[in-house]
Amino acid sequence: MRTVKAVPISYENFAPFGQFYTMDAPKGHALCGEIHKFFPDRLTADCNHRVGYSPILVKKPEKMIITQQEYHTTTWEMIMPLDDDMILHVAPASAGVPVTEQAQAFIVPKHTLVKMNAAIWHLAPLPAKEAQLTAMIILPECTYANDCTVVDLTPEQQFEIVL
Repeated sequence: MRTVKAVPISYENFAPFGQFYTMDAPKGHALCGEIHKFFPDRLTADCNHRVGYSPILVKKPEKMIITQQEYHTTTWEMIMPLDDDMILHVAPASAGVPVTEQAQAFIVPKHTLVKMNAAIWHLAPLPAKEAQLTAMIILPECTYANDCTVVDLTPEQQFEIVL
């Protein structure tokens, strides 16, 4: 079975898959008032529908063996780990055929909002340290029912994420 080493996320290594921003350590120009600093539009996403904000709870598996992946043909997805760093695995868009030989895994610090581009292969984030991860999933409403293709990987396509 192929192994994929999870590496710390950086702007350069994640650029092919999307963007991210560390929400609890904002940087750059801010709009300032007497008691606040507002950091506008650090990540943006187009949407013609209502947006859903959905919590997800993910238990830490004994081994991080990836047996399924999903993609959204026309929809971006955002994920923010709330109480632990998360492991996020992704692979490039590939017209519906998994390309797990190109899969990568990233260690994403908690409170970092990640936006994955449409058609990027992924699945649920995994906890990096804790027994369970709580994360926020942000998607246009009902994407999971209207634009979500989940694929069971063959034994040859499966891979294990290692730290």
